[in-house]
This record gives sequence, C-alpha cells and structure tokens, in this order.
Amino acid sequence: MTSADLLVDAFNRVQEAVHDAVGGLDDDQLAHRVDPDANSIAWLIWHLTRVQDDHIADAAETEQVWLAQGWADRFGLQLDEEDTGFGHTSEQVALVRAPAELLTGYHDAVHEHTLRFVGELSDQDLDQVIDTRWSPPVTLGVRLVSVIADDLQHSGQAALLNGVLNRAG
Repeated sequence: MTSADLLVDAFNRVQEAVHDAVGGLDDDQLAHRVDPDANSIAWLIWHLTRVQDDHIADAAETEQVWLAQGWADRFGLQLDEEDTGFGHTSEQVALVRAPAELLTGYHDAVHEHTLRFVGELSDQDLDQVIDTRWSPPVTLGVRLVSVIADDLQHSGQAALLNGVLNRAG
C-alpha cells in the first residue's frame, strides 16, 4: 500500500461516515440542536466538508468546489461565501439548514476532488512544507492527517446525534 492509497482509504471512510450520519433524517432532524448552543448534524457535515474543501483546494492550488461548482449558491446560506464555520456563534450555526441530499452531494463533490489530488501524491510530496506560520512548519502530510482527523471527529459527533434522534423517535 502506498501513502496515496492510505489517504484515499481514509477519505473514503470519511465519506462513508458522512453518508451514515445524515441517513434517514429529514430537514428538521438535520437542523435539530440538543441545546441552544449545540451544533446540528447539518452544521457539522457542512463544516467538515467546507474545511476539507478549503484545505484541499489550498494544497492543490485549485479553486474550492464550493465556489467552482456553485454549491454556495445551491445552499443559499446567509454567510460569507468563504466561510468554513470556524468560530461560528450559536446564531451562525442556526443558519446552516440543508437537506441530506444537498449535504451529501456537496460532500461527494469535495470527496471526488480530494481523491483526484491525494491519489497522485508521492511520499516526497507529503514532506513538502505548505504552511510556515506554525512551529514546526506544517507539511502537506500533516495537513492531510489533520483534515482526516477533523472530518472523523465531526462525522462521529453527527453520528452520535443521529443515534440520539433515532432513539427519541
């Protein structure tokens, strides 16, 4: 197995977790918040996908799928089109409402872009420093592992909420 194969497998697992987390839920359930300051499933899936899109586009030196493929317009959120959800207030979290088909459609488009990028990477590519603002500087490999970890944490949170909603009826 190559490093590229490993990355493809990890991002495939993220995609599967995203689909599982929204599966069988209606729009109100996806927007449900267990308390007034909690994140909803819709926000979690939107946010993890926006971060993946932002970070992969930056690393690949491409435009974000969010803008290039018109997903910002399809979502129609009352947020800046560059917004990824970092630092959102409770009020901003509440603005993210979307049906499962839109959430998974956007995620699948980002996933496809991600696989095209990571599937061609070599071990040497992963050692490339891409962000010198940190100490130590961040390599492409570290950034990709960070995206995967963030995606899996948020999709796990969404899966927990899905289970709570399904048990509650």
